[in-house]
Amino acid sequence: MANTDSHSVLIFGAGGMLGRALLAETAARAWVTNARGRADGDITDPAAVAAAIAEAAPDVVFNAAAWTDVDGAEADEAGAARVNEHGPRVLRDACRRAGATLVHVSTDYVFGGDAEVPYPVDAPLAPLNAYGRTKAGGERAIREAEDWDDWIIARTAWLYDQDGRNFLTTISRLAAERDRLEVVDDQRGRPTAAAELARQLCELVSVGARGIFHCCNEGEATWCAFARAIIAQRALDCRVDPCGSDRFPRPAKRPAYSVLDLARTQAAIGRIPPWEESLADALAESPA
Repeated sequence: MANTDSHSVLIFGAGGMLGRALLAETAARAWVTNARGRADGDITDPAAVAAAIAEAAPDVVFNAAAWTDVDGAEADEAGAARVNEHGPRVLRDACRRAGATLVHVSTDYVFGGDAEVPYPVDAPLAPLNAYGRTKAGGERAIREAEDWDDWIIARTAWLYDQDGRNFLTTISRLAAERDRLEVVDDQRGRPTAAAELARQLCELVSVGARGIFHCCNEGEATWCAFARAIIAQRALDCRVDPCGSDRFPRPAKRPAYSVLDLARTQAAIGRIPPWEESLADALAESPA
């Protein structure tokens, strides 16, 4: 349901998965929305960021731009850091000068994956890979600003939508082509629909929240369980067998357990739907 509050917002990274979801969510709320993609909104360029903010005059800036190639970051950590660390620092300074709230999206990969219960928002950061290190650096760039706390850092996990290249669309395609898949069963997290993340971010803005929040769907799963749910909801005839991460070696080590505690977010905005519910909504909107 659309809220009665009103905001003028600027979205960086509007061409990506979360950016598209934010465009839909802010439109549903009738917020005044300006959008910048990679070509006209390079968050690593202070002049470009300042010009975009001056033109849009937003009271809220969403940073949905990021280096998200986890394995690619292992080969080019400096490149990932430019986007994931330097970019948030540029946005921090620009938002501070303009008096705009910065909403920055981070990741469960800032944690080490050795927990047995969901990570609270104040758990120590211990990233296992270059991507996680650069995202942790982006968080620090915002958190360590002196005398400025007009920000939200929202950590999310296992993001997908019905259109782009992500786990949902990949499994849907493979299961339609094959009668058997092997999927990793020793990594556990919270599958999160991009539309649900966008809703939570906008709700946090609406209630005037500030600080660090975990923004995911409720519930948890392994990648194998997530794949089985996708295939079951699509009614595809494909068997999914569990396997270990060593079956598919990757350049970047993944955390075994990256479930994020949602208590602070639930206290701020209320009910968070289970991942199965949001998955069904995404599949209902996706091509057959």
